[in-house]
Amino acid sequence: MNMRNTELFERAQLTTPGGVNSPVRAFRSVGGTPRFITRAEGPYFWDADNKKYIDYIGSWGPAIAGHAHPEVVHAVQVAAARGLSFGAPTEGEILMAEEICKLMPSIEQVRLVSSGTEATMSALRLARGATGRDKIIKFEGCYHGHADALLVKAGSGLLTLGNPSSSGVPADFTKHTLVLDYNNPQQLVDTFAALGDQIACVIVEPVAGNMNLIRATPEFLQTMRELCTRHGAILIFDEVMCGFRVALGGAQSIYQIKPDITALGKVIGGGLPVAAFGGRADLMAHMAPLGGVYQAGTLSGNPVAVAAGLTTLKLIQADGFYDKLSTQTAKLANGLTRLAKENNIRFCADSIGGMFGLYFTGHVPDSYAAMMLSEKEKFNQFFHLMLDRGVYLAPSAFEAGFVSAQHDDAVIAATLQCAEQAFAEMGQR
Repeated sequence: MNMRNTELFERAQLTTPGGVNSPVRAFRSVGGTPRFITRAEGPYFWDADNKKYIDYIGSWGPAIAGHAHPEVVHAVQVAAARGLSFGAPTEGEILMAEEICKLMPSIEQVRLVSSGTEATMSALRLARGATGRDKIIKFEGCYHGHADALLVKAGSGLLTLGNPSSSGVPADFTKHTLVLDYNNPQQLVDTFAALGDQIACVIVEPVAGNMNLIRATPEFLQTMRELCTRHGAILIFDEVMCGFRVALGGAQSIYQIKPDITALGKVIGGGLPVAAFGGRADLMAHMAPLGGVYQAGTLSGNPVAVAAGLTTLKLIQADGFYDKLSTQTAKLANGLTRLAKENNIRFCADSIGGMFGLYFTGHVPDSYAAMMLSEKEKFNQFFHLMLDRGVYLAPSAFEAGFVSAQHDDAVIAATLQCAEQAFAEMGQR
C-alpha cells in the first residue's frame, strides 16, 4: 500500500541520517513508514503513493492560510522572477519589520533571520550582552531550537526520541542554564532570590507546543515578568510557534504581558525560511553594527521568503480570521473529546487559536511531568488508525497540532468521522 513511500525511505537512509532532515519526520516514535509528500493544497496534502490526507501539521505551523494559498504563491513567483537573493538590503525587509512592529507593540525594532533556532540563539546572546550576565532560566519541556545552551531538558523531538538533551553539547556550554518546572511560580521566586543578580534572562514558550500543547498560567507569566523587572533580567517570549498562531498579537496579547524580547518564526515566513527576534529599541541597539553583540546571516531577509511571509501576515489580518480559526480548532478538539468519551477512551483535548493538543490522559496537562503521564502507546495506536483513514496528525505524542483557515466544517466533520471509527476500534481492543 505504501510502496513508493517505502522505496523512498529506504533510499533516503543511504544518504541521510535516519532518512530524514528533521528527526520527528522519521516516525521512530510512532513506528511505520514516513509519508513522503509530493504536493499540498488548502487543508490537504498527498504522499508519494498519491494518497490524500487532511493535514493537521501545516508545515508545523506556517500554513495558517492553507497550503499553496494563491496570493502567497503569486507573491513568491513575482519575487523569484526578480532574483532569488541579493546579499544586500531590500524594501521588503523594511515592510516586514514595520508589519511585525505594528502587530506586536512590544517589538520596537526587529532583526530578520532564517530559522527559529537562529532567533532564540540570537535573543539569548543579546540578553547576555545587554546585561553582562551569564545565567539563563528555561523550563523543562520547552524547546527553543537546537542551540547548545538551550538544548537542556528540551521538548519536541528530544522527547519523541526519549532523550533528556543532546549528546555533543559540552557541559561548559550548559552550566549557566537553569532548568525549572513550567507553571511553577514559586520555583521562579526561589531561584531569583538566590541568584537574581546573576540571571541574564528567562526564556519561555508562553503557549508551549513542544511537549504537546500546554498553556502557561497567568500567574506563572506575571511572576516571571515582575521578577525580571525587579532584578534587571531580560524576559524573552519564544513565540516561534504560537506567534500569530494563537492570536494576531501572539500569546502576549492574550496574557497582556509585555516581554523585553520576542522570538518569531513559522507563520511570518508563510512556509519559507523567515524568523525574527525583536524588542525594545534600547536592547536592539546592542546588536551589530550599532553595538557589540554580533549576529549575521547571508540569507537573512531573503526577498522571496519575505514576500511569502509578508503576504501571509496581510491575509491573517482579514476581519474575523482568528474568530473563525479558533472556532474551527475548538470544534475539532471538542468533537474528539466527545467521541473518545462515547467509546470509554481516556482522552482529552485542548485548543487555543489555531493550535490544539491531544492527550491520552484524564486531564489537560499543565506541565512536563503531567504530560509524561499521557499514554503514549494509545496515541500511537490512534495516530495510525487516523493515518490509515487519511488524517495526518503529528507523528509524536509530544507535538501540538495546527488548523488552517481552509479547515472548514466539511473538513472537520470528515476528520471526526474518521476519529469516530478509530475510537470505536480502540474501544473494542
